[in-house]
Amino acid sequence: MQKQYAMFADYNRWANGKVYAAASELTDAEYRENRGAFFGSLNATLNHILSADRIWMKRFTGSGDAPTTLDSILYEDLAGLGAAREREDSRIAEWVDTLDADALAGMFTYTPVTRPGAITQPLWPALSHLFNHQTHHRGQCHMTLTSLGKPSLSLDLSYFLHSDGKRWLSA
Repeated sequence: MQKQYAMFADYNRWANGKVYAAASELTDAEYRENRGAFFGSLNATLNHILSADRIWMKRFTGSGDAPTTLDSILYEDLAGLGAAREREDSRIAEWVDTLDADALAGMFTYTPVTRPGAITQPLWPALSHLFNHQTHHRGQCHMTLTSLGKPSLSLDLSYFLHSDGKRWLSA
């Protein structure tokens, strides 16, 4: 199971790079335009993904900065946000590399941002959520980009595995 999470961390880093590269081709007005995604603009959606990752990583590790709301705008500029995204993707991958079967099966407790009350559960479903959440909102980023007339991005895991992620196909 740890190998699967390491692959997801690698895939997320790759897919985030694709989305940020596409976003860098937008005008500032396009980047901030509300195109109907859950958080509205590409700026707000990318900030949300980073905010949620930081919240989960603080829960998982007990360290790091984490916003207190899911709609925090951590960075107004794409360059700053992109640099922070790269650092967070590295942090996630490095942390995942420290996990073993016992850690993944272990219980942890956290309090959701959206409602009071502690939740205790095994680590592995929450880590699955972290990666699934990124994929979900990257889909909204893709929708935003295509609604702005930009080329479609190939973000499928299988595309990653047969291009930059070939190392995951061996044994």
